[in-house]
Amino acid sequence: MPIEIKVEGKRFRKLKELDVLELIEKNLAKAEKTLQAEREAFLLEKKAKLEEKLREIEDELEELRAFYEKALKDKELMTSVREKLRKENEELKKELEEKRREINNKT
Repeated sequence: MPIEIKVEGKRFRKLKELDVLELIEKNLAKAEKTLQAEREAFLLEKKAKLEEKLREIEDELEELRAFYEKALKDKELMTSVREKLRKENEELKKELEEKRREINNKT
């Protein structure tokens, strides 16, 4: 990928007089440090965003756990209520059947 540098006329004439390669080599370390600092800043920003996203996901996970635990408790409650109603229904059926027999026996 070629790099294009635009320089105004006066500055260009001054640069023509200088050894450009030497100038580049002299400033290359500075440029590398700058790029490294920018990269570190970018990565730190990205890390902060990812940490925030992780906290959000952990919060959502905690909410889902709480919901799941409540759902399990509700299921247990519903199962126990259903079992209680089933037994009550059985008893009522037996009582009804006994009353029907009594009525049938009287007639």
